[in-house]
Amino acid sequence: MVKHRIRMSLAGGLMALLTAMSAVPVHAQEVATLLLCPFGCGPLAGDTILMNQMIQSRAPVTILPQETPGYVYNLREMLNKKRWKQTVFSTEDTLIQLGFWGGTPEMKEFIAEQVPIRFKLLYGEAWWGQGKFFVTYNPNLKTVSDLKGKRVSLGLRSQSDWGLFSRVFLEYGYGVTTKNTDIRHLTPSALTQQLIDGATDAAVTPFGAEPNMKEWLIPGPLRQLEAVNKPLYYIGVEKEIVDKVNKKFGTTFLPLTLPAGTLPKQTQPLSVAVNRGYKAVHPDFSEQAAHDIVMSVAKLGPKMRQLHALWKIWSPELMVAGLSEENVHPGAKRAYVELGWWDKHKKYAAVTYPEK
Repeated sequence: MVKHRIRMSLAGGLMALLTAMSAVPVHAQEVATLLLCPFGCGPLAGDTILMNQMIQSRAPVTILPQETPGYVYNLREMLNKKRWKQTVFSTEDTLIQLGFWGGTPEMKEFIAEQVPIRFKLLYGEAWWGQGKFFVTYNPNLKTVSDLKGKRVSLGLRSQSDWGLFSRVFLEYGYGVTTKNTDIRHLTPSALTQQLIDGATDAAVTPFGAEPNMKEWLIPGPLRQLEAVNKPLYYIGVEKEIVDKVNKKFGTTFLPLTLPAGTLPKQTQPLSVAVNRGYKAVHPDFSEQAAHDIVMSVAKLGPKMRQLHALWKIWSPELMVAGLSEENVHPGAKRAYVELGWWDKHKKYAAVTYPEK
């Protein structure tokens, strides 16, 4: 079924690509497959619009968005050598890092084998909060420890932040496990509806941020929870727990405190963690193609902010935050130097990888 959906998604992407190409004069244009996330996720729609804009602007390279079961699937696909020279992967800093833990007792439920590949980053696209805090309609659930023994709805195991990261924080931060708690892995829409219906006590829900902390994304699931006519309570993850998880796994989750009112019905400051979403490639990916993709995104970014909600957080700072001399693709770095943006990366903590 999954393979069928991916084939159908790819066919749909090809149709969109051909339709967009027919609207502009024919010219040579390289195509790179872009692995994304399940149908309905924000990046899938946003990057399809980006593909159309790249075609219409006659960029040397365009992307071909492809639906996948999630970022964990994308990580496993990095082991497929056939993808190394022509695929762009939607991924996250902390997922790349946890790939080095693949096959261990801590990770084998999600990542069956080790993925010890040092991805080369092209650009950052969002800072994601889902999986690193929880929501409930029950005012008696005040801390994550209170979730032990309760019914908790999380995202799919194939989803990094919705499913995998939430389990990491529950188990290794608070001792809340599948052995002592009713933990359910569902799609974002299903887990949201469970909380609304009272079939679960707490759940994960999403938000997006960016390095300047001026723009915030409030996606559909959180808006659905807001629309229910009763108070919504947030359960945060403390900085010391973020530090504990980072120390154990060598991850770079970033602790943040959201001021009251940042999220819907949020009446108190909220401690959370975010991980950083990136477009990344294998080191064997073409240097020229990496350069051209970054240049196109940099030039189209301001326009994309008007075309899709996810892109409203776009900025040069978001593109380079977390990049370093060690993790950036050489072609991407060349583009940032030409744009005059490269020095901006020095303001932010770099994404690091474990030793092999």
